[in-house]
Amino acid sequence: MNDFSRLCVHTMTTKPWSLTEAIDAYAKAGVPAITVWRQHITPMGLEAAAKALRESGLRVTSLCRGGFFPAISEAGRQTAIDDNRRAVDEAAAIGAPLIVLVCGAVPGRPLEEGRRHILDGIAAVLPHAQAAGVKLGIEPLHPVYADSRSAVNTLKTANDMAETLASPWVGVTVDVYHLWWDPDLEREIARAGKNILSFHVCDWRTPTRDILNDRGLMGEGCINIRQIRRWVTRAGFEGDIEVEIFSDEHWAEDQTQYLERIKTAYLNRV
Repeated sequence: MNDFSRLCVHTMTTKPWSLTEAIDAYAKAGVPAITVWRQHITPMGLEAAAKALRESGLRVTSLCRGGFFPAISEAGRQTAIDDNRRAVDEAAAIGAPLIVLVCGAVPGRPLEEGRRHILDGIAAVLPHAQAAGVKLGIEPLHPVYADSRSAVNTLKTANDMAETLASPWVGVTVDVYHLWWDPDLEREIARAGKNILSFHVCDWRTPTRDILNDRGLMGEGCINIRQIRRWVTRAGFEGDIEVEIFSDEHWAEDQTQYLERIKTAYLNRV
């Protein structure tokens, strides 16, 4: 039996589609859940996007993305905090129970400083998130992004931050693309336990032609996705399994056919 009950697809995975097109196509294909990227909301407006999602019958798994807290100036850090509060409002409006945080970094500045900014930023946004009923998932990014995208590069660092903040409204996101290489991954997944708020899958191509936009469909690369899924399951994670693929190659394909390939790869490789 083909069980797609936990399958979620990110709107960035099918980037060429508008939010309306993605909603219609996912529902028609039997994909039950969607993670919405903020740039897909903007063209139609928040109110219309929320209405379309409510009427679609799709489960909204999360909103991507918040974060990018580090900045050189205090004003820059406040701008990031304000934007994250807006993201909380957007998540609440579309019925997303979670915002995924790509935490940010400043090129040339110490990573330790960036991590302090991240902790302070999340702490500043947390009361607003709690009041709105929206959780915050700290997503570690692969170390190749440590210069400008995230000073959080291991699940250990994300776990440390979540434990420091000590709130049921803060947890971690496990993305196989960013974490598959980590020799401590199994232990840190077990440590995270119920603090794992979301689980993202794709694959790491060999060779990788572009670090940002050459992710593979599950089975096109070297990640042992099923092993990592077993680890998160053993840790207690029972949520949606989210397909998040940035790929210039796949974005150039017929997206309807691509969505069917995603479903096949999900069954065979996840």
